[in-house]
Amino acid sequence: MPYAITQECCSDATCVSVCPVNCIHPTPDEPDFGTTEMLYVDPRSCIDCGACADACPVDAVMPIDMLTASLREYADVNAAYYEDAPALRTDVEPNFHEWAPVAFKRSLPSDFGPLRVAIVGTGPAGMYAAEDLLLHTNAKVSLIDRLPVAGGLVRFGVAPDHPSTKGISSTFERYRNHPRTTLYLGLEVGREITHEELAAHHDAVIYAVGASADRRLGVPGEDVPGSLAARTFVAWYNRHPDVSPDAIDLSAERIVVIGTGNVALDVARILTTDPGTLAGTDIAPHALQALRASKVREVVLLGRRGPEHAAYTTPELRALRQGVEVVVDGHDATIVDAIAVAADGDKAGVLRGLDTSRVDWTAPPPPGRRIVLRFESTQTEILGDQQVRAVRTSDGSEIPAGMVLRAIGYRGQPVRDLPFDEETATVPGDAGRVAGVPGTYVVGWIKRGPSGGIGANRRCAEETVGSLLADAVDGRLAPPKHGRRSFDSLARRRSS
Repeated sequence: MPYAITQECCSDATCVSVCPVNCIHPTPDEPDFGTTEMLYVDPRSCIDCGACADACPVDAVMPIDMLTASLREYADVNAAYYEDAPALRTDVEPNFHEWAPVAFKRSLPSDFGPLRVAIVGTGPAGMYAAEDLLLHTNAKVSLIDRLPVAGGLVRFGVAPDHPSTKGISSTFERYRNHPRTTLYLGLEVGREITHEELAAHHDAVIYAVGASADRRLGVPGEDVPGSLAARTFVAWYNRHPDVSPDAIDLSAERIVVIGTGNVALDVARILTTDPGTLAGTDIAPHALQALRASKVREVVLLGRRGPEHAAYTTPELRALRQGVEVVVDGHDATIVDAIAVAADGDKAGVLRGLDTSRVDWTAPPPPGRRIVLRFESTQTEILGDQQVRAVRTSDGSEIPAGMVLRAIGYRGQPVRDLPFDEETATVPGDAGRVAGVPGTYVVGWIKRGPSGGIGANRRCAEETVGSLLADAVDGRLAPPKHGRRSFDSLARRRSS
């Protein structure tokens, strides 16, 4: 029985590298890699060996005959990818996928000495960079994080009801505990230690600090109490040390989430799901207690464009439909039409069959709990003086709400002593090299902007580490001024 890849796919392509018949696509060397929402198994070529399932770091691969009811549609989703990609179809001879030319990306001189590399940030981007260095070179790595707990976005950004996605942390743990790795927690660069000090103790420094700020709406009332960044809510239920247990008030019946990305769906799902299903996950105890006492009955997601252009991925939408009542506000005829004419697998097509009646915002939320998707709707003002009371939209509607959560994207923050592009909110450079700062590199969202999931960081890290090693081989890295023991003493003395 062939295998299928399901919703939790992180697209890091570990499964691709172990497949003996090359039946998982797109591969990292194909144009669609990084743009498709997930990877797909060709059921016609799969030989049922199970190598992909064993290798998958998030348990997203399983035999088709073992798919649960909520995942059964992924058998068709995987097969449909090959129907829509004629170059990959295997229903004509020859009945196999061609292999890409072999490439050796890490070919180093035999006398290449061990590098000392500092990596700032222990989220996926930093850990993929560490993995590349530790597996392909004899480098010694200093892993540095400002927080007292390692993990970054995997630890503090993934919803607690996605334990498989969080399972990739066990893979990263191998490299945090590697014999050539030293982990320093509670050490913030720019506060407890400077970039100059890092550079003086290492051959190279890689910044993997992510995007820890939020994009702003730029509308009146954005800072009224009760208007928060969705990032704050996510950090709250994930027990982030920067967010107080009493930071969230769930006493309102209706909450408006501005945005339709995966973070918005996570927030809406956690707010409306049965708290009993979250018991036993790693959700923060204070969040579980608050959700048990929550008065929230309706979460409204505002999307400025139509359903065919929503920012969430189709797998996340499919999962949302399985767990809670979802309706579409049919306030605009173009929304209903877009759903009606969409192909079954498209984002708008997945909404087919849902209630698309016009929602009466003058009435209180109905009994039970539900999520309302309101497309073609831009917020123009958040109303309220001492507390949020409503959101005014571009069509003149007022949606009563006691809380507004902004989920319109993350934004990078400047790194002290490094250049910063205010427009893109990234550290500028070329192929991971920081412009004008030799021996310094970036990876992940601070390099490319807040786009791409966990797996996208693997390819990003390969590019950055490749640049670093090329610079080392060419003699462009200044040797450390101080030894490793000196840095260890300095870091442990400064860490909080």
